[in-house]
Amino acid sequence: MSSSSAASKPSPIAEASPVSLCTREPRVPADRLVAEMVPPPRFDSVRFSTYIPDPNQPSQTEAVHALEEFAGGLGGAHASGAGKTGKRGFLGFGRAKAPKTPAGPRGVYLDGGYGVGKTHLLASLWHATPAEPSLKAFGTFVELTNLVGALGFQQTVQTLSGHRLLCIDEFELDDPGDTVLVSTLLGKLVDAGVALAATSNTLPGKLGEGRFAAADFLREIQGLSAHFRALRIDGEDYRHRGLPEAPAPYSEEQVTKAAYATEGASLDDFPHLLDHLARVHPSRYGALTDGLNAVCLTDVQPIPDQSTALRLVVLADRLYDREVPVLASGLPFDQLFSEDMLKGGYRKKYFRAISRLTALARDAKGLVTQ
Repeated sequence: MSSSSAASKPSPIAEASPVSLCTREPRVPADRLVAEMVPPPRFDSVRFSTYIPDPNQPSQTEAVHALEEFAGGLGGAHASGAGKTGKRGFLGFGRAKAPKTPAGPRGVYLDGGYGVGKTHLLASLWHATPAEPSLKAFGTFVELTNLVGALGFQQTVQTLSGHRLLCIDEFELDDPGDTVLVSTLLGKLVDAGVALAATSNTLPGKLGEGRFAAADFLREIQGLSAHFRALRIDGEDYRHRGLPEAPAPYSEEQVTKAAYATEGASLDDFPHLLDHLARVHPSRYGALTDGLNAVCLTDVQPIPDQSTALRLVVLADRLYDREVPVLASGLPFDQLFSEDMLKGGYRKKYFRAISRLTALARDAKGLVTQ
């Protein structure tokens, strides 16, 4: 090959231009919202047998046993006698009156700190429940409230009422509207015979504390709490057990080079991405990351305000669910949130985001060539 022809040949880097998340404005149809109410890719293959309890935390082993027993009790005919359907999620109903809901809570609530494996256990419960996937639903709290927004309240009740089990990950009450909405929705689903399971960093009776005037909505919060039997799961963040500290941020040049060299990577300036997140509903952050193999960020800076911080938490969750590594320059992820944020009502969310972003940063180390 002549030197002139070699010089004209495009370089591998030029052939792999990264996408920008800031150019994406996904629209998610309602049928996709329903179809995607299954455990995310990271938790697709987890089972109770793959959960490794910390021998120093007996509550972890106790939770596994309790959930296995709970799953075993969900077999047989649906409590409401709802009929089957040929289309996933939308069920036909007769006019027969549903039998009374069994005495006692119709749900389990996994309470514990970030990184103790609550989502692993919740997904394991979904997999272990003896019912067709179309009769089980799994989604985050944000995804559930967005489903109501997309379908309307009555259609959401109809869609989910024929299910054996509804799993709600990251159950949090951030505003009074969500409190009333979810309290009413779950009450109707329990009346229809749907079993509930949820994870949170906050006990059900303490939801909303430090975020809004929870005392004004005590009836709704207590009503939510009555649906669940709380299972406390103690322990340290498994993502950091025996692992080194989070890798230091890379240079902007290293991040940019890795983005161009990695097929399916995105490349964005961090402050610009934060601005873009304000224009995309958090329920669409999963779709925002469709097809990505890596997220590359330059100029990571402290989060300027609480609204922006909460949006970043949701993005971090979706990236973690989808196992998308994150390579960044600027500040390390443990300096994203201010001291006031880490002491406030949303502190557990922020610590979870730091933990997950740190894990994804470790996953991204192989993208950088020295």
